[in-house]
Amino acid sequence: MNSEQNDEVSDTTDDDSSNADDKIYICENLKFSASLRKRGMLTQRAKEVDRKPMTFLESIYLWNIMKGMGITISHLFKRKVTIQYPEQTRTFSKVFRGLHVLNRDAEGRENCTACGLCAVACPAEAITMEAAERLPGEENLYREEKYAAKYEINMLRCIFCGLCEEACPKDAIYLSETFAPANYGRKGFIYKKEDLLIPHPINDKEAYEKAVGDKPVKN
Repeated sequence: MNSEQNDEVSDTTDDDSSNADDKIYICENLKFSASLRKRGMLTQRAKEVDRKPMTFLESIYLWNIMKGMGITISHLFKRKVTIQYPEQTRTFSKVFRGLHVLNRDAEGRENCTACGLCAVACPAEAITMEAAERLPGEENLYREEKYAAKYEINMLRCIFCGLCEEACPKDAIYLSETFAPANYGRKGFIYKKEDLLIPHPINDKEAYEKAVGDKPVKN
């Protein structure tokens, strides 16, 4: 019995010593890496510090101030890169992904069938919806027998990846060339169906064409 206890104690001691050796080895590696980083050897951007005494002009910093002012004045004669928004708007790229839009067909009926593929494809789980059955007499409102009675997108979660647009089989959602506007409260970033639905192509043709932009219309 005593021999077995001694073996267990010796095994425990060996494990503790090996763990201590591993910790010492890790600490030494960390110190070595820190010293290399401090000397700039890892980034290859080491630079020798000039420690010679400053001249009189350098001590009053007049020359440095003049150099800084010269750089500032030189930018007055260069081409301005600032866009005077909202009077001027920047041209978006063709692959720009902005605010979501729920699409309609040419007759103004909603394309969404609440199949849920966009919500499943969303990696941020930002889309929620509730399906409903189309009632008799609502054929002019909804294209299919099933439609989205509730459709919400949490813009605080959305990463604007465009996977919802790619997953949709009905061309019911796409990402427009519009920024999601700022807001003071979190609730203002929960976009409901009324906020996302494109204007009616017949009743509000001008707003519909502006929302569509250069995007080809699919029916």
